[in-house]
Amino acid sequence: MSRDEGVTRPTDPVDRAHLTGASRPSPPIYRYPPSPDLGDLVERYWIPVWSLAVPSTQSTLQHPACLVVISNTYARFFGVVRGRSSVTLEGEGWAVGTLLRPAAGRLLLGRSVATVRDSHLDLSQLPGPGTQALVVQVRRAMADAPGSPDAHAEAIAETERWLRAYLPVDDAGLLVNDLMTWVRDHPEVTRVDELARRAGLGERALQRLIEQRVGLSPKWLIQRRRLHDAVAALKVGPGPESLSELAARLGYADQAHFTHDFRAVTGMTPGEFGGDQPLR
Repeated sequence: MSRDEGVTRPTDPVDRAHLTGASRPSPPIYRYPPSPDLGDLVERYWIPVWSLAVPSTQSTLQHPACLVVISNTYARFFGVVRGRSSVTLEGEGWAVGTLLRPAAGRLLLGRSVATVRDSHLDLSQLPGPGTQALVVQVRRAMADAPGSPDAHAEAIAETERWLRAYLPVDDAGLLVNDLMTWVRDHPEVTRVDELARRAGLGERALQRLIEQRVGLSPKWLIQRRRLHDAVAALKVGPGPESLSELAARLGYADQAHFTHDFRAVTGMTPGEFGGDQPLR
């Protein structure tokens, strides 16, 4: 859904990144789109709220973009993680997360996002102004009723006021946003030279662009898209499509290669992950 007339409305797509299952449940997560003028900087916001008797580890296959996360205990800027990323939730808590567009990471960081690959910084280490005030304002908004849509709307509004200082997005950023959307929406794309043609760049220039803005390689982008597509398909299943048919649809030579890649990153085979999904 969308946000209009100042009202924040939740959106809840099938999460292609979150490795949830019946044995790995997720706390409630509220997802919201950005305001239209921030569409070049922000993909969406997500706000988990939890109250747990025992710790719970949440794992994801991160989208190819940086994150800003302000919680009741920390405030961080995250670079892209090449493999599986995990966080352990304990007790009671909340987080206001911003999934940035690929263009945004370098703008906020002030340098290549390859320098924060597989790592994170305290938000106070970003070079731009207003981060300390942002953390105070978001925590104030969320303090009393972290599950409230009104609290979410206020926290997101504070985040968006901070982010608007980074507009407009530069041409290279707009190009990399277009490339990421195109790769996501065209599962038939399996080779780097196809991505280079889309960008109108040589493969070496494409490599430099993607490393600066995402922190990884064009080949990694295609591989991550394949795994996200696999997670989405396995969450929706079971269906008439077999694992070998899914592997072929994703562009793998055979099921064995698909299984190898999926297990290497998630720690599970596709069959194990699919078998752990709640019955639909």
